[in-house]
Amino acid sequence: MYQDNFIDAIQHKKKIRLTFIAKENGTETTKICAPIDFGPKRISENQCNRYHLWDFDSDPRHHILSVLPERIVKMEVLTEKFSPEDFVAWPTNWFVKRDWGKYS
Repeated sequence: MYQDNFIDAIQHKKKIRLTFIAKENGTETTKICAPIDFGPKRISENQCNRYHLWDFDSDPRHHILSVLPERIVKMEVLTEKFSPEDFVAWPTNWFVKRDWGKYS
């Protein structure tokens, strides 16, 4: 339902306002994030595809938010852009192809 818009936001480096049901406490949560990938979580036993986002306001050790599609309430692509160089500090191996220069 949201996958095409999410991938388009990755391609155009646009932030997303995501409302989802938090796994930890079951409450509805809204965050402004950068979409970073769509696919399985490599270190998870559950290999279902999910939305991977950079959470700008999270605990400094846990910035990557991975949300299963069924937990999403609403996703809005914003006009505000993000810069991958502001947070990508790991070797990349994306599921979704993109042109992010050296961060691709």
